[in-house]
Amino acid sequence: MRADARKNRDHLLAAASTAITEQGVDVSLRDIARRADVGLATLLRHFPTREALLDALLRTGFDELTAKAGELQAAGPPEDALVSWLRDCVAWTTEYRGVTALMAAAIEDTESALHASCVTLRAAGAQLLTRAQAAGTARGDIDGADVFALVAMLAWLGDQPSLAPRADHLFDVVASAILTDTQGGGARPVIAHS
Repeated sequence: MRADARKNRDHLLAAASTAITEQGVDVSLRDIARRADVGLATLLRHFPTREALLDALLRTGFDELTAKAGELQAAGPPEDALVSWLRDCVAWTTEYRGVTALMAAAIEDTESALHASCVTLRAAGAQLLTRAQAAGTARGDIDGADVFALVAMLAWLGDQPSLAPRADHLFDVVASAILTDTQGGGARPVIAHS
C-alpha cells in the first residue's frame, strides 16, 4: 500500500475509532466519513462494508490483546497474568460501545470478517487460563469460552451508565471467583488495580 493511501486509511480508522467510542458500533458510515472530512465514497473505497471497517479497526486491538497474552504468559505468576489480561480485555472492549454483541456474534459466525480474530483472542485467554489451572491457581471447571463470555459480560457492565461505577468492584468479584486460594482451596481475593 502506498504511503498516502496508508495515511488516508489510518485517518479513516482514527475517525471511526472516535465515532464508535462515542456512539457505538452502529454509528452511521456517513458520520464517520464526515468526522474524517471525506466523502462517503472515499470511506467506501477503503472499507466497502461496515464489517470491513469494524474488522480493520477491531482486529488491531484483538491482535494487541493476543500478543499481550503471550507476553504475560512468559512473565510472572499465571494467576496474575490471567487477571491482568482479563482486565486489559475488559478495558479495551468497554472502549468501543456495543462491541460485545458484535464479538459474541462473530465467534459463532464463521463467515464473519471478525471470526478469526475473535477465535484467536479466545484461544489466547484459554492458554492463560490453562496455565493458571495447571498451577492450581484457577478453577478447573471453566474454559476459554467461559473466559470470553466473562470478558463480554464485564465489558457490558462498563457500557451501562447506571452500572459503570460498580464495574471495577464486580471485576474483582468475578476474578476472585475464577482464582483459587492455593492454601485454603477456596476463592482467592484479587488485589484491586490502581
